[in-house]
Amino acid sequence: MSDFPVYIHACGSHSALGKEISDIHQSLSGNKKSSMRAEGGWLNDGKSTVVGKVEGELPAVPPRLSAFNTRNNQLVLSALQQIEPKIEEAKTKYGADRIAVVVGTSTSGISDGEIALSEKLNSGIFPVDYHYSKQELGNPAEFIADYLKVSGPTYAISTACSSSGRVFLSAKRLLKSGLVDAVIVGGTDSLCKLTLNGFNSLEALSNEHCLPFSPNRKGINIGEASAYMLLSADSKDSDNPIALLGAGDSSDAHHISAPQPEGKGAIESMNKALKDAGLDASEIGYINAHGTATPLNDAMESKAVNAVFGSDTPISSTKPLTGHTLGAAGIIEASIAWHILTFNLPLPVQINDGEKDSELADINLVTNQTLEKKAIISNSFAFGGNNISLIFGYQS
Repeated sequence: MSDFPVYIHACGSHSALGKEISDIHQSLSGNKKSSMRAEGGWLNDGKSTVVGKVEGELPAVPPRLSAFNTRNNQLVLSALQQIEPKIEEAKTKYGADRIAVVVGTSTSGISDGEIALSEKLNSGIFPVDYHYSKQELGNPAEFIADYLKVSGPTYAISTACSSSGRVFLSAKRLLKSGLVDAVIVGGTDSLCKLTLNGFNSLEALSNEHCLPFSPNRKGINIGEASAYMLLSADSKDSDNPIALLGAGDSSDAHHISAPQPEGKGAIESMNKALKDAGLDASEIGYINAHGTATPLNDAMESKAVNAVFGSDTPISSTKPLTGHTLGAAGIIEASIAWHILTFNLPLPVQINDGEKDSELADINLVTNQTLEKKAIISNSFAFGGNNISLIFGYQS
């Protein structure tokens, strides 16, 4: 096992799966539909599209932090407040200056910027409460540090769809260096027209429910999500010692948007994560695939997974349940791994149209399986070949 495990002391999330633990588990098991739904009003061409939208009222940003008042930061709070008691305990134990904040995002407060721009076009002036800093990529991280009154290193990572996967690598480095004693990691991306129309222009967006690894797949559904965890290297603070056992990254830089066809970067990131964890591929019990349901990604990922793990390890993409949550994808899928391990859940069944593309490399799509080996690898493969693979499990 890893010679420097990083323990997960708390996890909170809010996505199309739900916010409450019971809702998340019901959605993952298929006993409750996630809030994936077709909506109009997002695309410039007037068509409707399937989005993964959070349900329920979001908490208000406190008046003292009105400069951070965006829907994105409300979504931050919705997940962050779930672990706030554990963070307060860490502040008491370590001190506010020994707690870091590392956030992944690709949209930040752009949705509020879109609303403000629309008002300016209609009235000639921006809303009085709008400032461009609300859509800066570092805004969610700064908001969290100010809200929690912590003063350790605070920054954001924005590497497209691997953003909130990379936060774990940064956290491990911060802890291993001794600069801090605990790290708040996570990510938040809210729905906005910029990303939906951008993916639509790339012809990567499906207006129907996405179908990972099906021969009939047409592209992604975009979702919004927020998830946060409290990490440290101290196992004593963990009621249930689930850890980040290993992390691996790569940047194959094959193309600005298309993945390297043979999966070279994906293979590298998975092998590096296994080496970092001190595990053999045979010790992984489940693969949470990046699984975007685009023709190119699924073809690449199946090749890469087959090359590293063969054709027996159970694998599924949970994006039909959440949508592709872009900069928040890494953390929301890490939180799914945490739920599976913590609550001994069945593996998420691969949702599609019931067909498996025979032209893909042989992989073992989950149909009705439990986790038999207590380690999970979660993949996030981003534009520009920016890849991250994370391994979670029990530290022995």
